Amino acid sequence: MMKQIIFSIVLLATLGVFAYSMKRLWYNFSLTHKYPVGNWGERFIIMLKVAIGQTKIFRYPIAGFFHALVFWGFIVITLGSIEMVVDGIIGRERVFAPTGWFYDFVTASGDIMAYVIIVSILVFIGRRLFIRIKRFYGIEMKPKSKIDALIALTIILLLMVSLAGLNLAYYQMHTADYEGLYPISALLAPSLFGGLNAQGLHIIHEISWWSHILLIFLFANILPYSKHFHVFTSVPNVFLTRLGPLGYLQNMPAITSEIKYMLYPETAEVPAEAGTVRYGVKESNDVTWKNYLDSLACTECGRCTDNCPANITGKKLSPRKIFVDLRARMKEYAAGTREKGMTFEDGKSFLHTYVTAEELWACTTCNACATECPVNINHPSLILDMRRFMVMEEAAAPAGLNAMFANIENNGAPWQYPPEDRLNWLNDLNK
Repeated sequence: MMKQIIFSIVLLATLGVFAYSMKRLWYNFSLTHKYPVGNWGERFIIMLKVAIGQTKIFRYPIAGFFHALVFWGFIVITLGSIEMVVDGIIGRERVFAPTGWFYDFVTASGDIMAYVIIVSILVFIGRRLFIRIKRFYGIEMKPKSKIDALIALTIILLLMVSLAGLNLAYYQMHTADYEGLYPISALLAPSLFGGLNAQGLHIIHEISWWSHILLIFLFANILPYSKHFHVFTSVPNVFLTRLGPLGYLQNMPAITSEIKYMLYPETAEVPAEAGTVRYGVKESNDVTWKNYLDSLACTECGRCTDNCPANITGKKLSPRKIFVDLRARMKEYAAGTREKGMTFEDGKSFLHTYVTAEELWACTTCNACATECPVNINHPSLILDMRRFMVMEEAAAPAGLNAMFANIENNGAPWQYPPEDRLNWLNDLNK
């Protein structure tokens, strides 16, 4: 009974802190613009393929293999964690055992995957500590990012060690009447815990049980303030992937409305007055909620930047930095508006303060970043929106583009020749 009370208090505290974090994130989302969603069937297939199947992860086969094992292992182990929460609330043990073969599958998979994840996490920690991988570094990768990654990996490692200890102690305590299947524990428990009496096994079981569930609660409340929040956001982000060809550049509804009104004033809707619509993106609240979700789903793996031709050739553009900066600026901007209201002004902005024009104009919209991203972030769409703001509201296009714009305005084409001279090149064909 006392265990139930303590567990319930801890669970309520955990849910309360998590709800507070989600409320703050919800406020951040409320500052953004709408993003249309449809084609649920197609999205579900993409989610199964990319998020659950981890297909894009295997573009880097070794790291991808270990990451996929960790992801799939967590899916199975999460089911066991749900059972532990129910057990703690109602004061029973192995409450899902009556599900029969399904329970055997879940417990066996969890028992195996605990050790698989331990090995994978040790590989990840060793790789971060002893191997300098270029894509893990960059101007946007502050020391905090490395510490953040090591903390998360350590917690996951301890989670798996506690789960392994829990299964080993449980199996040794109930060798004749245990529920579920524990193939690895059945091999290791007799040699590791065979000399312990019932009281010793019970103590190890309880320490492992409490350690595991408390680490889960701790991890869940650290994640919203960490890049590892992608544990929660990556699958939804893949489901909400922008559909259609990667190279398709979406129109701006406000501009479309103005053009239609200019061409067909009798049928088109009256466009919004000048000054009431911002063309493109300057501040973090100009983005869509999907852009912001992208920033939360970013794993900071660096695959986008690693494959960006602009970055490879020495230019300042780092697609990863765009979304790391969006996440950072939204945190700063949202805190300011919470305190001072929507009139908040700190002399900074997402564009120019965090992301420079030089970075944005280096993008060739080749979509290498979007192709490589394992959580289907579409980097060029946000880059394009910021360039649109510079061109349409600041008249700050590069000189080459300004010349092209002037030619289009004066000659009806990107070239400097007048329309009547446009076919002069044909005169030389018959010579």
